Amino acid sequence: MGVGSRFQDLLDKKDILKGNARWQRVLLAVIFYLLILLILFFALSATRVDLELGRPSPRKIVAEWDAIDTYTTNQLREAAAEAVQESYDYDPTVLSRAEERVESFFTAVKDVRADEEAEPEEQAELLDSLTEVELNETLAESLLEARSQDLTEMQLQLMEAVEMVLQQGVKPPGLETARRQAVQEINMMLFTQDQRRALGKLAQEIIEPNMIYNAEATMLAREAARQAVQPVRILRGTEIISEREIVTERHLAQLEALGLLRDTAGYSLFFGLAMILLGLFIVVGIYLFIFQTDIYHDNLLLTLLGLIALITLTFTIAANYFSGYLVPVAMGTILIAVLLNSGLAVLMSMVFAVFVALITGNDFRFMLVALFGGLIAIYSTAHLSRRSDLTKAGFYVAALNVVTVIGLFLYIGTLRFEYDLLREFSISILAAIGNGLFSSVMAIGLLPYLESGFGLTTSVTLLELANPNQPLLKKLLMEAPGTYHHSLVVANLAEAAAERIGADPLMARVGAFYHDIGKLKRPYFFIENQHGENPHEKISPNLSTLIITSHVKDGMEMARKGKLPKVIQDIIVQHHGNSMVSYFYHLAEKCRDGKDNLCEDNFRYEAPLPQSKEAAIILLADSVEAAARSMPKPVAGRIESIVRKIIREKLNDGQFDQCDITLRELDIVGETFVKILSGIYHTRVEYPEKELKAEIERSRKNDGPVE
Repeated sequence: MGVGSRFQDLLDKKDILKGNARWQRVLLAVIFYLLILLILFFALSATRVDLELGRPSPRKIVAEWDAIDTYTTNQLREAAAEAVQESYDYDPTVLSRAEERVESFFTAVKDVRADEEAEPEEQAELLDSLTEVELNETLAESLLEARSQDLTEMQLQLMEAVEMVLQQGVKPPGLETARRQAVQEINMMLFTQDQRRALGKLAQEIIEPNMIYNAEATMLAREAARQAVQPVRILRGTEIISEREIVTERHLAQLEALGLLRDTAGYSLFFGLAMILLGLFIVVGIYLFIFQTDIYHDNLLLTLLGLIALITLTFTIAANYFSGYLVPVAMGTILIAVLLNSGLAVLMSMVFAVFVALITGNDFRFMLVALFGGLIAIYSTAHLSRRSDLTKAGFYVAALNVVTVIGLFLYIGTLRFEYDLLREFSISILAAIGNGLFSSVMAIGLLPYLESGFGLTTSVTLLELANPNQPLLKKLLMEAPGTYHHSLVVANLAEAAAERIGADPLMARVGAFYHDIGKLKRPYFFIENQHGENPHEKISPNLSTLIITSHVKDGMEMARKGKLPKVIQDIIVQHHGNSMVSYFYHLAEKCRDGKDNLCEDNFRYEAPLPQSKEAAIILLADSVEAAARSMPKPVAGRIESIVRKIIREKLNDGQFDQCDITLRELDIVGETFVKILSGIYHTRVEYPEKELKAEIERSRKNDGPVE
């Protein structure tokens, strides 16, 4: 098989591994997606009831949150719309037509009377044919036999009556009433009965509706009346139905508005939650893929993130049964900020706020409190320097929650000096305070289990390891004080350099404390612990090299027994890389007397190269501190020269090939080391002992004996 074929096989295997990792992430996402979906669905479904119209309710039901009472609101709106009168437009042409018809009628009467040759019966028939009013012979003759001035008076009084009725406005439904009113007015006139009857028939004929119905204006007015009615709210704590009370349409409508009816949950609730949750997972996944690649490609950290989300969701559901202000979202954000990172915690605080909104029935008050509390918790733990900072974070969350609750009560306008409102306000304030304290307590309690369970090292763990009372550090102080002092100086150097280049200063400091604990096995073989005879003078350089390099392996064994975190173990095993023990190599060269060439590998540390910036910094700090301490006259110029030389030698030796430290960062590290070492090992002015003794003697003589 050729080289090309083998290389292709390696690529294929690598692709398969990548595929497996990708499918593992997909499987994790599906598992947590389904778990969160089911928890949310069953939590919301548990609050719903199954009621039947006309049958008694099995239990008392109280509103868990505020909602709009659509049933009562619609009833009030319809009542307001019905109270609005219909809109009519006045038609002035009706009166004009009435005048014309009256004028035409009496003109016809006068024309018929002018025909003196016709018989009375013929005149009555002619009048009936000329007018639109059906008059019998008697009524027609009563008008034809009237005097001219009487006809004129009849016309005037009839128009007055008709005009009076029409001016009042005649609507289609009131037409008959208007006609009867006109007849009543005519019956009071001083004419004969037949004449009044004839005028009444004429009035009934010419009176018509002059108020025309305006459907559009009526609709707009009624709609305005509907909109003027404010929605009726079902307030949290309101009793919807009592136990054994007969279920009515109003009860069902109110429960549906609250989303408490079981038949309103069903598929709609499930698929609605599924889509919302899918959106959240997509947003978090894209964020991790773009901004948090380390977490995205680490299935263990993804599992931790999902577990924290499940724990936070569970506590949120449980706390909501007491108060929406009690939901401990800050607990989840603290855990994510400490165990993972603050950037991801900010995003997850928004996700948790959405969970709170869903669980509390879309109540924005609880969502705001959860969001603000989660964010202030992240800010409080961003620069964790001691375990008590977690407790302080709880107080900060509680304080901000109180401010938010007061602001919400003022904004909604429910902060008044009434017993019920003050009672609700007091309970909300207590819940807000309890939220912060409970969040910090739970975070402190869960943190050690999550750390140990997922093999993580947080700032809290590192702070505990930095305590001088730790057994390994106390043992180092008592049995190898020179190494202990050396470790303290290296820690100061490493911490300052790490802070300058953006590495983890706390990890660098703690790693430096423990990097040489392997020297505890044979402390007297290391020069900083020697106070006289040097045992290396009695053994060969090869054996000395073996003893010196073995402190890395010994330190790793002690770290495992002491259960130090993996990151500290990595620093212990990497803090020399595979550097050469130059002193004994050169000593061996002098002693070989022209024999076979020495193998450099026999004088190198058998350890991996530094994999992190912190390990690389400690490697350099360890070397430069030892070099500076051994200088006879450590002036600033010589210190800078030796520091630059060591950095250059380690770089050329390939000690930084497997970590991401840059040349620019190495230059900054060198500047930091020079500044600190120059302050520690500066040249001291020689003490003028003889002159000082003479001056003291002269002072004693001048001052006389001391009593």
